[in-house]
Amino acid sequence: MNTATRDEVLKRWRARGFHGGLWTDPPGRVWEDFVHEDDELLMVLEGELELTLAGRKLVPRIGEEIEIPAGVVHTVRNRGATTARWLYAYGRLG
Repeated sequence: MNTATRDEVLKRWRARGFHGGLWTDPPGRVWEDFVHEDDELLMVLEGELELTLAGRKLVPRIGEEIEIPAGVVHTVRNRGATTARWLYAYGRLG
């Protein structure tokens, strides 16, 4: 995904009341058992992420928007052999 597209996604998310940015993780990086007070949006731009949301595993496609409701225990893992780049934002769904 190019910079213009990335900026468009973040702009759309801001219009929905979300604020975030770009995150970069090396291969094998794991963010385990996080819980946030705000809802979270996530979108993979490059690489392979695996998410576990309340025990349910997901492997999002590049460009697929994932919603993580506030209070849901979640883990994000770079399961690929390359650096993963993904967008994240926090706000309120609906």
